[in-house]
Amino acid sequence: MSAKLASAHHHRHDARAFVHEVTVACEMRGLRLTEIRRQVLELIAGSEKPVKAYDLLDRLKDDRSNAAPPTVYRALDFLIDNGFIHKLQSINAYVSCHHPSVEHHVPFLICDECESATEVCDGRVARLLVEQAKALGFQSRAQTLEVHGVCKSCVGK
Repeated sequence: MSAKLASAHHHRHDARAFVHEVTVACEMRGLRLTEIRRQVLELIAGSEKPVKAYDLLDRLKDDRSNAAPPTVYRALDFLIDNGFIHKLQSINAYVSCHHPSVEHHVPFLICDECESATEVCDGRVARLLVEQAKALGFQSRAQTLEVHGVCKSCVGK
């Protein structure tokens, strides 16, 4: 596939800029980015690979000794529902979204060796799935496409 048609993003980016972009998006949409939501977002954005909920909880307890699973899950639900993070169902982990201001569905390439997640930014994939579903009389509500394998870096090891 040509780079002109699709782009891919490894989940390593400027965490501070990402959190700022989400903050601006919340203000524009009239959403409340509470302190706990911001902390969870910062932890996910600052991670080099997908993060599990209980790892987030452990990290939060450093600052908030009273942090509990429902608190983390409510923050994650808010962030997912508003398109700021993605949940990788197959590994039950979370990654920040590279386009938090735009509603979209993207497939992920997940490396089984290093646990990296690459977001494939190509709207054709989501459109094709919706078209196929419609052709079969299926009304889709959500999409999660995760492809497991070995990334370019790990293949060379």
